[in-house]
Amino acid sequence: MRGWWQELAGLVLPVDCAGCGAARVLVCADCRGALGGAVAGPVRPSPRPAGLPVVQAAAAYEGAVRAVLLAHKERGALPLAGVLGAALAAAVLAGGTGPGRGEVALVPVPSARRQVWARGHDPARRIALVAAGRLRRAGVPARVAPVLGLRRAVADQAGLGARQRRENLAGALAVRRDGARLTGGARIVLVDDVVTTGATLAEAARAVRAAGLAAGPAAEPGAVLRAAVVAAPADSFARAPRTAAR
Repeated sequence: MRGWWQELAGLVLPVDCAGCGAARVLVCADCRGALGGAVAGPVRPSPRPAGLPVVQAAAAYEGAVRAVLLAHKERGALPLAGVLGAALAAAVLAGGTGPGRGEVALVPVPSARRQVWARGHDPARRIALVAAGRLRRAGVPARVAPVLGLRRAVADQAGLGARQRRENLAGALAVRRDGARLTGGARIVLVDDVVTTGATLAEAARAVRAAGLAAGPAAEPGAVLRAAVVAAPADSFARAPRTAAR
């Protein structure tokens, strides 16, 4: 079945590895290894925005990892959600979420409607759904709770600095009416594909706290909420990750 799926993917996607260009494979072994979570650990953007939870990342956002993420996010290579979701699950587990510690609600950071329309999918939500399945197979009860939404228009974040991103997103997110029901009884982990300045996750955390879904003052951002992403800049890791293959 795996060989059949790869052949089918080759009909609708570029036949070369999305990470390095190796022929006739969706993601080669080396690039898959770069996303395998071997270097998963905490990351800390600098400067760190107020209210940012503790963030775990599975890989450094460079080389093959960056190429795979962009192929999924911007070019609609949807089968790449499999390897990216596995990486996100590794980041969640690196944050201390494991079997026997209760149910987990993965709360994806939402994309603007115009971006979802232009891309044809919501990257963070798609990856989160795969990650939840991986976590369940690892013995961790997990579900995706898409409770966050944009309550006003925001500018495209590309090209904005850290301060500009914070200003652009300030107060932009809110929890939907059924947020308490969808997350009830579970530990919330905010999830996204990439963290750079941390402005988006900090705003997501503010919205979740404001809705009363997580306790703890913003002065203690890591006390209750957690966040996990597929990738982060190499220099934001608490320990330097190994360079991605190829």
